[in-house]
Order: sequence, then C-alpha cells, then structure tokens
Amino acid sequence: MTQQHKGLIDVSTTFQEQDGRLFIGRSQDCTAIAEDAKRRHNAGEFGTSELKHAARIPNVIVEQYCNDTGVSFEQFMADPVHIKRVVQDPKNDAFRIWKGAL
Repeated sequence: MTQQHKGLIDVSTTFQEQDGRLFIGRSQDCTAIAEDAKRRHNAGEFGTSELKHAARIPNVIVEQYCNDTGVSFEQFMADPVHIKRVVQDPKNDAFRIWKGAL
C-alpha cells in the first residue's frame, strides 16, 4: 500500500508498508528554489555587508542532513556549524546566492 500527501511547500511524503514495516519517503521539486537562487545571485541580491543572504536550501536537503547526522531540526537551527556545512556542501551549489566564505 502506498499513500502520498503533498504539503504547502511542494514536499511530497510517501508512506509504504512492506512486510509489516513502514517506509516513509520525502521528495521535493527544487527547480523553482534553484532558479530563484540563481536569479538573486545574478541580480546581486546578496543582502547587506553585515548580513549576507547566502542560500535558499530546500527542506528535503535539511531533512536529509538531519537524518544522516542524527541531528534534530532544533539542533540544526541552533548551531550555525550545521547550517554552514549544508550551505558549503558543493552538492548544494545551485541553491547558493552569495558564494563567499561563511
């Protein structure tokens, strides 16, 4: 049995039961976020010299990081080290707006 739910931010959640085990899948079409980041970068919309807008990271990337590292979302948001790792990961370059060092 597979069931899908689509939320307000275009994140799809799929539930699948197999052999008495529940599997949860999350997916998100990140094209619009990447395009917006590229547009902001090309327009020079980096924020101020005191507060840079470095990136727009999709929810599923944050969720995957938290799952892979065993960090809760609250820990992720409270500790800039985690955010820095995600933003500086070369795999997430399409979501960078300001590409300077954090």
